[in-house]
Amino acid sequence: MSKSPKTELNDAELSRYSRQILLPEIDYDGQLTLSQSHAVIFGLGGLGSPASLYLASAGIGKLTLVDFDEVDDSNLQRQIVHRENNIGQPKVLSAQQNLQALNHHIEIETVQQKLNETQLTGLIESADVVLDCTDNFASRFALNRSCYRAKKPLISGAAIRWEGQLSSYDFRKADSPCYQCLYKEEDGVELTCSQNGVLSPVVGMIGSMQAIEAIKALLNLPTLTGKLMIVDAYSMQIRTLNLKKDENCPHCGNV
Repeated sequence: MSKSPKTELNDAELSRYSRQILLPEIDYDGQLTLSQSHAVIFGLGGLGSPASLYLASAGIGKLTLVDFDEVDDSNLQRQIVHRENNIGQPKVLSAQQNLQALNHHIEIETVQQKLNETQLTGLIESADVVLDCTDNFASRFALNRSCYRAKKPLISGAAIRWEGQLSSYDFRKADSPCYQCLYKEEDGVELTCSQNGVLSPVVGMIGSMQAIEAIKALLNLPTLTGKLMIVDAYSMQIRTLNLKKDENCPHCGNV
């Protein structure tokens, strides 16, 4: 049986989220909107960990966690939603357990399998915002296609070594570029943390900023749509580049 739509915040929620409600851009109505929202997080690793922790603590009403991997001791250096006693557990169940301990007011669902394109699209159609916290191009391109078809905002992050990048693709807007406007499926060499390393706070920075972008997208506040943020944590420099829609893009262009 599905839950009835939330129509108001109770006293416990008003106390818990009081510091956010004080923000004029959020206020009571915005917090209520967050409590009525559904975010889907793909990947419960270095990026998905801080993103899920902050979305849970911020009071997003429903989180769906998607990952088919298990917790390994080498994950704990940066995947902060997991604990030592979660080693060997599926990441989605570990994250669900620890997020529910953080905030019992929210609903958390898990998907512990690889999804085909039809399943992916079905899940995304039920979401209000999607966070791409994966670590491979195949998943990123698939999420880009499904979010574009469903017209859902996609918050995309990546990190390697000392560097990270972040962008939002808001497919509710006709002029939004997509992930394939930035990267072509046949281009580039895929870098992995297991081969190239990553500093743990770097994924923390990017994942936390993904949570911020997701909250702003849910509240229809300005996001990084049409921009690409590049973070160099070694020099502590942040650049923001304009990202235009590619007219020849096979997904969002005019071809």
